[in-house]
Amino acid sequence: MSAAGPAVVRTRDELESLVGAELGPGPWLTVDQERIDLFARATGDHQWIHVDAERAARGPYGRTIAHGYLTLSLISDLAAQLYDFRLGTARLNYGLDKVRFPTPVPVGSRVRLRCTIAEVVTREDALLVPIDFTVDLAGSERPACVARKMSLVLLT
Repeated sequence: MSAAGPAVVRTRDELESLVGAELGPGPWLTVDQERIDLFARATGDHQWIHVDAERAARGPYGRTIAHGYLTLSLISDLAAQLYDFRLGTARLNYGLDKVRFPTPVPVGSRVRLRCTIAEVVTREDALLVPIDFTVDLAGSERPACVARKMSLVLLT
């Protein structure tokens, strides 16, 4: 990403030119308790460490923490600030590989995203694009999340 916005990708050649280049980091996003509570309601995961501020204050992190899957789910929205694939007829999430949550995200923390397009693999009527994501956590040397997302760009 640059000051001009996300990298706009209209052709396979433009996509291939980005292989190995880091995009980002994007802007910081604050993870507040409202977002954590909404995620808990959406997923049914109401574990105290996420939603009970009083109990979490006495817990290992001194406050509530975001769900790991909430941190992972932020990638889709934050990635839109790094790249915009405009090639093909549709783009699908094909899957995830090697997802890890090295550091918890305490409520009120800021996160941002970086990514690297790993390769472009030709399929019959699509391009499979593995993208390596890192969710940075402000004030931490370790990331909040690292994941390889498999994006499928349909060509027909």
